Amino acid sequence: MAGFKAAFMNEAVKLLKKKKMMAAAILSILAVMIGQIAVTTIKHGLGLRVVGSVEFPIVVLSFIAYTLLPLFAIFVAIDMFNGESSSNTMKITLLRPVSRFGVFSAKVLNLALFIAGNLLFVMVLSLLAGFIFNPSSASLLGIVKVIVSYGLTFFPVFVFALIVVLLSNVIQGGLAVFFLSILVFIGFNFLGIVFSSYSSFFITSMFDWYTLWISESINVFKIFRQILIMSGCGIMLFTTGYYLFDSKDI
Repeated sequence: MAGFKAAFMNEAVKLLKKKKMMAAAILSILAVMIGQIAVTTIKHGLGLRVVGSVEFPIVVLSFIAYTLLPLFAIFVAIDMFNGESSSNTMKITLLRPVSRFGVFSAKVLNLALFIAGNLLFVMVLSLLAGFIFNPSSASLLGIVKVIVSYGLTFFPVFVFALIVVLLSNVIQGGLAVFFLSILVFIGFNFLGIVFSSYSSFFITSMFDWYTLWISESINVFKIFRQILIMSGCGIMLFTTGYYLFDSKDI
């Protein structure tokens, strides 16, 4: 554990120094601001109340879950593996008294924390914006639904990020991994629409699975099935990714 903790702290420090963290924060703020401006314009321009204070964060989530969040997860995953391999900093990391499994686990854990932190940041911003511009519609149940929705979105996005980790350990070039990840993202969404009966097997179609949890009638069987699918895919992707990372000649 001592080696793993050191590797984890090392990866966390490197991640915090990346410009991608600042870019993710700025784009997240812009997404919330643009969303709130659009809602306010419709409300005052047309006299329509589009969403309330606790409904606005769900609208923001439905946007970033399919755009900014997976995009930055792709960037971070590529930078952690392909970026360090190309700059030869991976060799320095592996020279330390820590196993490859420890290094791989530390990188994946930091990737998970990045996704969770991004979701938490956007959730707090959107809640504050909703309370400031429409405080009358706030409710405790609505806040709970927002927290649940953002928390649940973490799992499918993290599993998709593990696909990028796998690709990063198969292909050397970061640019090639980026475009292939985008193609996988688009392909999964397309297949999820065409083969709607099997959409649960395409991870990207579950980015909005939080709607199953906050709807008036909860489909327990479908939720349980999607949990099993995500868990199975996550375990297989993590194991395969580590096998490729461990066997790679760095």
